[in-house]
Amino acid sequence: MKKSFITLLLIILSISLGAFAKEEKMTRYDIANKNLQTLFNISLENNSNTDKDFMDILQKYIFGEVFEVGNLDIKTRELLTVTTLTCLQTLPQLKAHINGALNAGNSPIEIREAIYQCAPFIGFPKTLNALAVFNEAIKERGLEGELKSSVTTVEVDRFKKGFEIQNPIYGDEIKKTFKKLPDNMGDDVARFLTEVCFGDFYTREGLELKTRELLTIAILTASKNTDTLKSHIKGNLKLGNSSSTIAAAIIQIMPYIGFPDAFEALKALQEVAK
Repeated sequence: MKKSFITLLLIILSISLGAFAKEEKMTRYDIANKNLQTLFNISLENNSNTDKDFMDILQKYIFGEVFEVGNLDIKTRELLTVTTLTCLQTLPQLKAHINGALNAGNSPIEIREAIYQCAPFIGFPKTLNALAVFNEAIKERGLEGELKSSVTTVEVDRFKKGFEIQNPIYGDEIKKTFKKLPDNMGDDVARFLTEVCFGDFYTREGLELKTRELLTIAILTASKNTDTLKSHIKGNLKLGNSSSTIAAAIIQIMPYIGFPDAFEALKALQEVAK
C-alpha cells in the first residue's frame, strides 16, 4: 500500500514538473501565438506570403515580447493600443484592435470611452474619425444595444464636478500659466479646460479615473507633448498609478510610435519620478 502511494506521488510530481518545464520553455513565438489567438483568432502561421517576414517580426515583437513587459493586463494593453491608434489616425489598424479589445474582455462602453478620452488632447475631428471606425466595428458585431449614455453632469454642474477632479490633481496651474493673456481670455481658457476636459469627459461613467489618466499617458506620448506629459505623469502618481505601471504603458505603445518618441516619454518619466 505504502509503495503504491509513493509510486503515485512520484507520477504526480513528474507530471507537475513536466508541465512547469513546458511553461518555462515558452518562446516568444509561443507567447505571440497565444495572444494572437486571444485577440484576433489567428496565429503566426496565418501570415500571408506578402510581407511575411515583416509580419513575423512585428507579431513576435509586439505580442511575444512587449505584451510580457510590466504588470498590465491584456484588457488595459488593448485600451492603450486603441487610444494610441486613435491619436495616430491609423484607422485600419484601429478597427482590428477595437475587435481585439472586445475579444480581450473590454465592453463596448469601455472602448468608446477610451476613444472619447482623446478628444480634449488631439481635437474633436480626429476623435470623430476614430468613432466612425468604432461604430462600424460595433455594428458588424451586433453590439449597438450595449451602448448607453455615460453622462453624469448637467449644464449647471459641469464646472463644479470638473473642478472636483482637476483641482486635487493639477491645482490651478493652467489659470496661472495664462493669466497674462489680454482681455482676461486666460480665465476663459482655464474654464474651458475645467468644464470640457474634466467636466464633460473625466466625469463620464465607463472608466475609472486611474485608467483615464493612464490612457492620457498614451495620448500625450503618441502626440509628442512632453511638457504636458510630465504634468500627467505627476497626476498618475497622485492617483496611484506606479512608475512601473506608467513605464509599462509607454513600452506597450512603443511599437506603434517608434523607439525615439517612446524614449523621450521614458526620459520624462525618469525625470519626474526622481
